[in-house]
Amino acid sequence: MNEQQRRDVVLVVDDSPDTLTLINDTLESSGMDVLLALDGKQALMIARRIRPDVILMDGIMPTLDGFDACKLLKADPALNSIPVIFMTGLNDTHDIVRGLEVGGVDYLVKPVKPVELLARIKVHLRNARVSNTAQAALDHAGQHLMTVNVLGHITWATPQTHALLSRANADVDWQRTQLAAQLRHWISQSPDSHMQLHLHGLACPVSLRMLGSEPNGQCLIRLVDEGSASLRVNNAALLKQELGLTERESEVLYWIANGKTNREVAEILGMSPRTVNKHLEQVFPKLGVENRTAAAGIALRLLEKELR
Repeated sequence: MNEQQRRDVVLVVDDSPDTLTLINDTLESSGMDVLLALDGKQALMIARRIRPDVILMDGIMPTLDGFDACKLLKADPALNSIPVIFMTGLNDTHDIVRGLEVGGVDYLVKPVKPVELLARIKVHLRNARVSNTAQAALDHAGQHLMTVNVLGHITWATPQTHALLSRANADVDWQRTQLAAQLRHWISQSPDSHMQLHLHGLACPVSLRMLGSEPNGQCLIRLVDEGSASLRVNNAALLKQELGLTERESEVLYWIANGKTNREVAEILGMSPRTVNKHLEQVFPKLGVENRTAAAGIALRLLEKELR
């Protein structure tokens, strides 16, 4: 079945049989497949087994309520991009804010109106498709990227970001408390792309750089592994010292030794490919070689010797 033929799957979580029946009939008549759960615990089991496209979540339920269930969903990298729309019979602002704080994208007040329900679901399904397509491309690119909301909570992150946070001992609790607090303060200052946030309380140095923000408050952020950055600086300094290169020549040679093309080196160092080539033209005679392969070999042997 191709993407055009696939029916959208909606997980509806509510302890009220009447509400489940109304929503089930409304969604099925609109051509959607519906999964039903009576509490948050059951919803998590279903979501992990059959990943839905969107979740309608009641806020107040026995066993495990919708707010705690949403927290657990957002802590799971395999599920955290699923949009969660909260349903509540309470008009209290506190419950609406609470739902958004734990990762909900929208809310509906009971009794749910079928027309409004369908309109909201279609909007979030469309947004999720666009977001998932872009995120899949970023995941494949292998970059340390994540999006966060105005409360400082991570709404999506590449596998590389999860791996870096794991190495830094930034568990889910740390992310939702300390990281969120640092991010909220930083975002409130409207940082531009030149401002960096150095995170505190981690096992290894990590900093953040703002890439952009959306009107809804979502921010795209790049993580910088400062430990790796320090290693790169030290390695480039070693090449400079041992091979008699300038600082820029040593940086170019370091990246060439790591298999980067002239265009990639230019992007990393903020120069043109032509300038990279000019630096290499100076490097080759200093090393007594005629091409980049031989130059990279000398650099790699020197760096490997230093590691022994």
